[in-house]
Amino acid sequence: MNIPNSTLELERKHSSRGSNQVRNSNEYTRFVIPNEIRIPEANLNQSRTPLTTKSILWWIKAVAWCSISIIALLIFVKWGMPFLIQKVLFPILRWETTAFGRPVLGLVLVASLALFPVFLVPSGPSMWLAGMIFGYGLGFVIIMVGTTLGMILPYLIGLLFRDRIHQWLNRWPKKAATIRLVGEGSWFHQFKVVALFRISPFPYTIFNYAVVVTSMRLWPYFIGSIAGMIPESFLYIYSGRLIRTLADVQYRNHHLTPVEVIYYVISFMIAIIATIGFTFYAKRKLKDLETAETNSESSASGDNSFELNNITPEKQNHSFVVSVP
Repeated sequence: MNIPNSTLELERKHSSRGSNQVRNSNEYTRFVIPNEIRIPEANLNQSRTPLTTKSILWWIKAVAWCSISIIALLIFVKWGMPFLIQKVLFPILRWETTAFGRPVLGLVLVASLALFPVFLVPSGPSMWLAGMIFGYGLGFVIIMVGTTLGMILPYLIGLLFRDRIHQWLNRWPKKAATIRLVGEGSWFHQFKVVALFRISPFPYTIFNYAVVVTSMRLWPYFIGSIAGMIPESFLYIYSGRLIRTLADVQYRNHHLTPVEVIYYVISFMIAIIATIGFTFYAKRKLKDLETAETNSESSASGDNSFELNNITPEKQNHSFVVSVP
């Protein structure tokens, strides 16, 4: 009679032990697993916050730059344009019509666009003159030929003084790190980065010399520079034509039709938006490339340190075990 009772007691203990294990596993499921699920959610929320802050800062910068551009434009239209037209534009146009013919003047503009970057002089005024005098067709050809020569000559001259340029860039390590992105990666990567530098507000006269200290090849530099200069060339030509049109309206009794007024207003707004858009796009892409380069370097150093330090105490003990017969 005691045997069945003992059997019943064993079954009860076994069932109670199984229920405790189920309850413990349920508690583990209830308390541990949700915590393990929440960890990626917390990391995701933390990763979303910097992205939101970054986008807000980007829009604040965009609005600030738009406001500054509009204010600077109004100041230029009010005071700068009359001085530019009376003291610069009209004398140059008279000099052009009396001293040179159009072919000679075209060669003069090409020479100025080619030589000004060698001496770190901005070539924007020559681009304006090409747009004012020759228009979109021939003016674009003159600008592209001149700026292409103005990009190749500093590059070839810089190769002769590569060590000095490298020492000079060491004074500005942040700019040097940005320029270093140009010489990395494949052919297409170099082409893309050079085009972004041409669109960005980075001084192109300095870039022409500084690029020689990188591993940049000639053809990506050449083609990327041409691709990056195309939008800027059209903007210079358009602004030059617009300045000449306003000068004719104000000082030469030229009257614009309502269609022309609408055209110039809309095209002017598009030009401003395109300029700001290209600038911010190029700066943002270059910043992304810098961030990606920094992350890759840090991950590479982290992997190396992990490989060196990822030895458990057990492995260390086993590695120093010497068997004695």
